[in-house]
Parts: sequence; structure tokens; C-alpha cells
Amino acid sequence: MIGRRQFVLLPALVFVPKLAHSAEILLPTKRESLKFAVIGDSGSGSRKQYETGKQLADARAGFPFEFVLMLGDNLYGGQKARDFFIKFEQPYRPLVDGDVPFYAALGNHDDPGVQMKYKPFNMDGRRFYSFSKGPAQFFALDSSYMSPHQLEWFEKELKDSKAKWKVAYMHHPIYSSGKRHGSDIALRTFIEPLLQKYGVDLVLAGHEHFYERLRPQKGIQYFTAGSAGKLREGNIRPGPLHQAGFDTDLSFLLMEIDGDDLHYQVISRLGKTVDQGSFARRGAGQ
Repeated sequence: MIGRRQFVLLPALVFVPKLAHSAEILLPTKRESLKFAVIGDSGSGSRKQYETGKQLADARAGFPFEFVLMLGDNLYGGQKARDFFIKFEQPYRPLVDGDVPFYAALGNHDDPGVQMKYKPFNMDGRRFYSFSKGPAQFFALDSSYMSPHQLEWFEKELKDSKAKWKVAYMHHPIYSSGKRHGSDIALRTFIEPLLQKYGVDLVLAGHEHFYERLRPQKGIQYFTAGSAGKLREGNIRPGPLHQAGFDTDLSFLLMEIDGDDLHYQVISRLGKTVDQGSFARRGAGQ
């Protein structure tokens, strides 16, 4: 007989059914392109998170992404060893076992002191950091505590960057059509001038528990992908910022950088493609 405590600790053995089908990959999947996945607000430990995690792992068979960006709220509730097991290691077991690196940003539900030291999140004890892959440099920001020191660091990193593509990612969106939270205008005041000045091409955020692609703002592409583990159903309020969205189920984002173009595909928990397209980087062709 399985007791309640065991049931909670071993959700992967109880919750995860075989899904009806895996998603069809619609991305170019070029041999030399840079491929990555994006998840946000993932760490719920729910059955639906496990199902979404299975879709993500299945997608890699047709789209061999190199790494995964995490947009914060990586773990809800407790942040002990068993919580990392339930809410991260098990939902993404095929990727973890396959040595696919995850690069985490911190969210408002995350314990920085614990998560910065957790090796699979690749934070190496840092609240904010950058790394490069192929033609792109990625800047992981701590949007819960945008200190003067972080802003100075961010400007220096951007100024020194030689990358063709610059991608910033964080938890709180500075543009959003969400009814619950909406745009973080104070954060926008601090970082948008740097994004513009140094030619950032793409900004990714979570916090809102849905997917949204916003209209380009001052030449910059913004995506919200905060529904890999939690959903705020029906929370998108279409308006002048909104271009596309999905707020009826969990989802994740796949991206592919090929030369001057970035291609994206958004896949739901049940394997449905809910958005796809491409855009050119800022300054392409100049």
C-alpha cells in the first residue's frame, strides 16, 4: 500500500501517462543552427508539469536543442533536496540524464541562496550572469532585485559583447498584456535604455502564467513564456501590446537561430503548436 508521503515524493511513478502524440516540429532544424528551449514558472511538481516536461523531452528527438533557459520560479514552495527532485529532476529526467544544460534566472518564488548553489542550474553562485553559445550571448538577470551593481554589470557586459545576437532573459516582463500583473514599468525604466542602446534583439520573461508574443517595442522582440508548470487561464487581455498568445494550457518555447533569423515554435502540454514564426535580428542586412 502506498502511503500519502510516498505518493507525494514519487509523482513520476504515479502521475505521468503516455501522451496521445508528440508535437510535429515545424522549425527549420538546420544542421549548424543554434537550437534551444525556454521554460518559465515551471517548478510546480504538478501532473501537468510532468506532461509538459514529457513533450519537451519528446520534442528534442526531432529538434536537438542544445540547452534550456529557465525564466524563474524554478521551484514553488519548499526548496529542499526532495523539492529539486520532485519539481525539476524528475519532470525533466530524460534531459537531465542526457546532460542537457539548464541555465536558470531567479524568480520571486525562488530562494537565491539555495538555487545559486544548485549545480544543474548553472548559476555558479551568481544572481545574474552571462554565457555565449554560437552566434549569441545570453544575459540572465535577477529582475526581483535590480540593484545598481547589477545594472552596472549588465551595461559593461553588453558594451563588451561581440555577439551577433544578444538575448536577455529574466522573470518579470517589462511588457505584458496580463490582467494579473501586466507590464513592470519600474523595471522597464531601469533596463530598457540599456536594451536599446546596446542592440539587444530578444527579451524573454516569465511571471505571467501564460504564453504571449508581444509586438516589437522600439525594435526589440519580447516573449513571455511563464506556463511550463502553472497556468492562469484566460488571463491575457488583448490590447496594443499583444500580437499572439495562449492561456488555456501549459506550454514551452523552442527557438532556433540561423544566421540573421530566429525561428520559434510554441508547443502545448498536449503537443499542439499554438504559435510559430520567425524574425530577423536588429540591424540585419546593414
